[in-house]
Amino acid sequence: MKAGTQEFRISVLGLQLGMFVSRLDRPWMGSGFPLEGVLINSDEELNRLQRLCTFVYVDGNRGLSPGLRHVDFEEDAVVRRARDEDEIEGLRRTRWQLATDFDTELVNAQGAHAELETGISEVMRDLKAGGKLDLGRLSEGVDTMIDSITRNPAAFPWLMELRRAGDYNYQHAMGCSVWAATFGRHLGLEKHDLRDLALGGLLLDVGKTRVEKSLLDKRPPLTSCETEVLRSHVAESSRIVLESPGISHAIYEIVRYHHERHDGSGYPQGLRGTEIPIFARMLGLIDSYDAMTSVRPYAASRSPHQAVMELYQCRDKLFQAELVEQFIATSGIYPTGSLVELTDGTVGVVMSFLTLKRLRPCVMLLLDENKVALPEFRVLDLAEVLEDAHQRPLNIRSGLPRGAFGIDPTELFLD
Repeated sequence: MKAGTQEFRISVLGLQLGMFVSRLDRPWMGSGFPLEGVLINSDEELNRLQRLCTFVYVDGNRGLSPGLRHVDFEEDAVVRRARDEDEIEGLRRTRWQLATDFDTELVNAQGAHAELETGISEVMRDLKAGGKLDLGRLSEGVDTMIDSITRNPAAFPWLMELRRAGDYNYQHAMGCSVWAATFGRHLGLEKHDLRDLALGGLLLDVGKTRVEKSLLDKRPPLTSCETEVLRSHVAESSRIVLESPGISHAIYEIVRYHHERHDGSGYPQGLRGTEIPIFARMLGLIDSYDAMTSVRPYAASRSPHQAVMELYQCRDKLFQAELVEQFIATSGIYPTGSLVELTDGTVGVVMSFLTLKRLRPCVMLLLDENKVALPEFRVLDLAEVLEDAHQRPLNIRSGLPRGAFGIDPTELFLD
């Protein structure tokens, strides 16, 4: 039981009608339940939970409390597995605390975002001209960004998603860096690891500055020769970072191995599973997520919700299942900055969410039910609001791709 709550971990044999199940022993995604949290009202729901799970978490404040003989006071299996993985990977953990509220940190994040974006642009321009990587030009912006994310992990990703515009390669580098730092914070990694992750995210594809733009922008299918040239950017990226003073071995591994895949189907070496360094595994799925949600010259963008679902379908295939599940816990089912349509027809952009209520985030409403812009944007916490007098909760109906209903987030309200 969590201190200060009425949440109990129990065997599914102890479930009864009238209990509120707040967590499962597996992700809610794929469970068949539409919401994260369910009040058991029927034998069908009860039987389904007992078939699906070995244990669940029951909230005694929102339904019947379980009998003590069914309560499991042992260490949670997920926590135990995470602890064992820590020992295997050798990663040290810290406990980050929320130090600022969203609005306060959003002001801080704007300066950090501008600084990092300028640094990326200048470094990429120099590399395209044949110059060397100026790590120092990136480091200050990265450190400021990490400071913002460790204080509050919602503000900087929100700002980044709303201000995506211009060259895909610049914006992709920014996206991978920010999501890597946010993911690392969620896992409780220390600041020096967050720095390696963030810099690795920025430098994933620096070798593409030496590839012809016409090939980078070409729509599939590519010829075998074109594919080989495109994949050669990994070796070129590795060479660039190796020649740069101050690059850690962890950053090199990220750049070298982020295209390897859990099932061995990746490149350049066909590594599989734990043969792939842990940070490269993390950036591999982040690279895929950010690419899917970006507007690319050769492919339409998916909604963040669609991209999350695709990652989930690829767990233990292309990507390690535990990392996929932890990334979804980081980003939310509807990630920060994504456009969503609610069940009443209104449209908004996701601001932030509670870890245990990822389907019910805070949303800033932009359009009314007729898809007309609201005269003033309103913030709704879906964990608290109801749709009508019949006490039905207002939910997210679907995720939307960037640009849906003509919405351009960069022109909304961030001056």
